[in-house]
Amino acid sequence: MRPSYLLLHDPHGLDPEVLQRAQHEEGLRVLVQSNALALFASEGTRALQLPRGAIIVGDLYSHDGHPVLDANQLDCDGTDAAPRRRILNDFWGEYIVISPDRHNPSSFSVMRSPSHACELPCLYSTTDGASFLTSDISLALRLGIYRKHVDFDTLALRLVYPSLKASRTGLSGITELLPGCSVQICEGRVRVDQAWSPWGFVGAANAYEDPGEAATAVRNTIESVVSTLASQDGTLLLELSGGLDSSIIAVCLKQAAAEVKCATLTAPVPGADEREYANPIATMLGIELITTEVAFGDALLEFPLPPTAVNPAVGALQHVSDKLMEATAARVGANSYFSGAGGDTVLCYLTDASPAADAFRSAGVSQGFRTLHDLSTFHQCTYWKAGRLALKKLMPSSTLPYKADTSLVPQSVALPEPERHPWLTSPKGSLSGDRQRIFELGATQLFRDSCPRTLNRPVRMPLLAQPVIEACLRAPSWMWFSGAQNRAIARQAFADELPQNVYTRKSKGTFTGFLGALYRRNRSGMRDFLLDGELHAHGLLDVDALVQFTQGELPRGDGSFMRIFQFCAMENWLRQQQ
Repeated sequence: MRPSYLLLHDPHGLDPEVLQRAQHEEGLRVLVQSNALALFASEGTRALQLPRGAIIVGDLYSHDGHPVLDANQLDCDGTDAAPRRRILNDFWGEYIVISPDRHNPSSFSVMRSPSHACELPCLYSTTDGASFLTSDISLALRLGIYRKHVDFDTLALRLVYPSLKASRTGLSGITELLPGCSVQICEGRVRVDQAWSPWGFVGAANAYEDPGEAATAVRNTIESVVSTLASQDGTLLLELSGGLDSSIIAVCLKQAAAEVKCATLTAPVPGADEREYANPIATMLGIELITTEVAFGDALLEFPLPPTAVNPAVGALQHVSDKLMEATAARVGANSYFSGAGGDTVLCYLTDASPAADAFRSAGVSQGFRTLHDLSTFHQCTYWKAGRLALKKLMPSSTLPYKADTSLVPQSVALPEPERHPWLTSPKGSLSGDRQRIFELGATQLFRDSCPRTLNRPVRMPLLAQPVIEACLRAPSWMWFSGAQNRAIARQAFADELPQNVYTRKSKGTFTGFLGALYRRNRSGMRDFLLDGELHAHGLLDVDALVQFTQGELPRGDGSFMRIFQFCAMENWLRQQQ
């Protein structure tokens, strides 16, 4: 079962009945308890008491891959902030650090791991000076310390900015502490700061000397993280697409102290069958590739969501994929899933001219022209067009990294300004490629929300672990684009292990064709699902626009139907919040 924790804080004294129920009804064990603060965790959730009263909940590892099981391994002296700095600099994992204020019982702080795919989310709420933090909102609901109310303003923002990760959730009064952030709560007052930022790992002062050094560092780091996580699980299921990202995870699992199974999903449409690339990887591992086809009839509009879901993030495709992988994991006895999620962003899959612009600015004219040539060759465009696009990237830009999508949203809906992700404020003089990489890195924080199968088995996403993110950011964007190939550092790092067709692959598999076919088969049902739903009832659906859209024919290659799936995912979540 998923690790979980619950922190209760009230400077006026905690409710004894809630404390008793947390232990006896929920089966939580007490880690810390005083008049004002109590910390509980589920059985099997690791916890480590630190000097000066701080406590780590979750899994912490040293950079050589060993679990930290003793506070003496941290060697933390000095101020109250010293343990957190030491943890961020020299360790990594899936954890939170809770630090009660030894001088003020009305105050405490919490820091969340920078690893994007952390199994321990951090949700918090404050009311009348009392606060709670938890990894599982259903605990707060069952204990009666929170009553569920939907925040429709936040839902409107999520419809307009679907790829913008925010700390506001779909539930009123519930805020998520984002990865790498810390929150201090004092008598109901809240202050959020960045404890860790990706901006600290880009720029000339952090850059590798050459691509060879970068490739070695990236390979060593990914291998170490994969080995560390695999050693915890015994038997694991690798979700293998045949793409570069999951193939790299497979290479690293060859020597892992775990029994590896691998599975792939296909669909009865072009572009969704990647066995041509996945089979050689399975052969390399010496294991069978378990193949399951996603059927149209299995992709539902309305399906149950876990009670932990505080945001509408699971759509029809995520749900059916989740269920099929869950069934496979149960059949083969896997204790975890391994995924290459986040690889496009972390391994610098940029599709514009930013690498050339960055090369001109940071590596000189000669390197700039070499990268420009690689870009024009890869994208099969003229050298002059590539140069014009690179020049545009060299110009100062005030364009926001996210775009509003107001389609199907009534014009009468008043939208407040979107919450600005803390990483969207770039330092003066930052490079365009670094800005794009880090902006997209913030969006990868959405991945965890769309994986409900984590309730039963952890989904390991090694490429989104803190050490891998840091190692990859140190390689400037132009190093990642070399030899007319993208993600060149990753390819170079694993060139001796990857099958040739995977190493040279430029295409990407996609289930967009499956969703397009599903939409054409079920457009009237999707329309009725939305017209009869909560979004319509609360004025968040432009009925005329929906009817007009679903009555029209989609031109070939038009992906605008994906907007209907976004609305259906939110509608399904919303119906289950009543």
